Amino acid sequence: MSKGNKLYKIFVYVALITLAVSILIPIAWVFLASIKENAEFYGNPWAMPKGFYFQNFVDAFEKANMGAYLINSFLVTFLALAILVVVALPAAYVLARFKFRGQGILNNLFMMGLFINVNYIVVPIFLMLLDGDNFLRNLTGNGFFLNNLFVLALIYAATALPFTIYLLSNYFRTLSSAYEEAAYIDGAGYFSTFIKVMVPLAKPSIITVILFNFLSFWNEYVIALTLITQDDKKTLPVGLMTLMTGQRAAANYGQMYAGLVIVMLPTLILYMMVQRQLTQGMTVGGNKE
Repeated sequence: MSKGNKLYKIFVYVALITLAVSILIPIAWVFLASIKENAEFYGNPWAMPKGFYFQNFVDAFEKANMGAYLINSFLVTFLALAILVVVALPAAYVLARFKFRGQGILNNLFMMGLFINVNYIVVPIFLMLLDGDNFLRNLTGNGFFLNNLFVLALIYAATALPFTIYLLSNYFRTLSSAYEEAAYIDGAGYFSTFIKVMVPLAKPSIITVILFNFLSFWNEYVIALTLITQDDKKTLPVGLMTLMTGQRAAANYGQMYAGLVIVMLPTLILYMMVQRQLTQGMTVGGNKE
């Protein structure tokens, strides 16, 4: 190995180690701070906790209502993922494997959706839902669209469709048509071929989009803050901001960091569970024709 290659390799390792440390230290600090008693924060903030004070988590669940927010976030996230997968999988498959009139227009529309930041269209979405609620109240006396977790999940799924269809359709294009031809010869129809052959082959890519979208839905704040105003229907990020504001003012730092851990822990666990499949889905395709 030449001297230049050695220096480049050392530089890459130093950069990666520095990046890893800059990420791991804040995460470790939050976990350690979440088990400290409140009095410990007035001394050295970098000192190790004197014990395991799990009352912070109990107070976060009971006093700050984080348990209800956690359930709401799980409900919205998994409902949004279910809607997204059911809609995006067949749409991506059809766009990737079939030729029909208007296919190019649809592909271009989904590509355009990749460049639209959902935060820029929150206000129009809110105004449309508000008009729909006003219409329903005049008609039936009750609203439906605002403060509705199902509607929030539906909007999450709709805004994630461009990225999801783009990624899945590109993966389907890399799969050889020999799989489908073999299924057709065995007497399978289009739907059976899609469900029994193509979906299992696309499993790495499906896991990738599920993980990315799970992280996006779980941590989403702006849409949830705008569309959900009732306290009992708030999601975890919105509830966490409420907790942080209240506990910072009350100087209850332990509960605040416990709330941060409650938000982070599911995403860390999910990532560790599907890390291998995520890497495979991002780097491996099917056999080229």
